[in-house]
Amino acid sequence: MSIYDHPVTALDGGAADLHDYEGKVALVVNVASKCGLTPQYEGLEQLQKTYGDQGFTVLGFPCNQFLGQEPGSNEEIATFCSTTYGVTFPMFDKIDVNGDDQHPLYAELTQVEDADGAAGDVQWNFEKFLVAPGGAVTRFRPGVEPQDPAIVSAIEANLPS
Repeated sequence: MSIYDHPVTALDGGAADLHDYEGKVALVVNVASKCGLTPQYEGLEQLQKTYGDQGFTVLGFPCNQFLGQEPGSNEEIATFCSTTYGVTFPMFDKIDVNGDDQHPLYAELTQVEDADGAAGDVQWNFEKFLVAPGGAVTRFRPGVEPQDPAIVSAIEANLPS
């Protein structure tokens, strides 16, 4: 099964299909609006603006599993992201990224090892998974900022020609 085969729902409750992003570079991120790392939305949006027309997209998945830092409804999340950070990248329904109700997408993504060789549960909000065209995944832990050279170079190296 490809990561694109997992069912998802758009933040507005509408239909969404990860196959729409197949062939692109996608940065899958579990996001939260009341976290110390929330300002990373700014860097994520900058990546979207810089590379969005070159075959790249950020895919945001709100998650309330880390100290309740994403308590809002989907509508509240959408309003926050739009008015506070001008988010234009696709956002999806709030999900669990760990535990018994872990979304199948994250069940697959969390099998990927980070730079230190550690796989397993998402550690915190804003953990990032860079999915290259063809499905290869690179994992970046929450403390790695969106503008970090490791993320930028991975995006640039995998952009479709």
